[in-house]
Amino acid sequence: MMNLLVIFLAAAFTENILLARFLGMCSFLAISRQMKTSVGLGFAVVFVTTFTAAINWLLHTYVMVPLGIEFLEFIVFIVVIAAFVQLVEMIIERFSPSLYFSLGIFLPLITVNCAILGVSLFMLNKQGFGFWESLVFGFGSGIGWLLAIILMAGIREQIKEDKIPAGLRGSGITLIITGIIALAFVAFSGMIK
Repeated sequence: MMNLLVIFLAAAFTENILLARFLGMCSFLAISRQMKTSVGLGFAVVFVTTFTAAINWLLHTYVMVPLGIEFLEFIVFIVVIAAFVQLVEMIIERFSPSLYFSLGIFLPLITVNCAILGVSLFMLNKQGFGFWESLVFGFGSGIGWLLAIILMAGIREQIKEDKIPAGLRGSGITLIITGIIALAFVAFSGMIK
């Protein structure tokens, strides 16, 4: 049980897919302007990373490796991710049309979000990861992405009314804040081994 907790904490903080590996930055930077859309997209990412990591581990272990077709993993992983994104998209459109329209093109773009594919690929690189470890790694990675986008949205909502020099407005200040948040997350690396 302790091993699963360490995997979760490492995936969420020290090996944060967004802040340590800088994967999934495009949707992070575009959506983090408002808290509501950030939370919605963050939970969609948590759902997709959790279940696709587990399903992709099962496919890798019980289908790809026994059949010797590991070279098809990228395609299969993307198909699994696309199926889950489609499911999330239908659920959000049905139960929260305003969130669906505010997320716009970024919701279907989760399919090609490199962070989600990265979670499945990094999971395969971890020696000794079984099904539960992969599920927890996917969940922790999604939670880490959610925490990062919520932090960024909160900060961006607070500073939009502050006086920021013209050269730093928009992307400039957003990237500086992202770097500072990344430093804060990586600071946990000495505590989680």
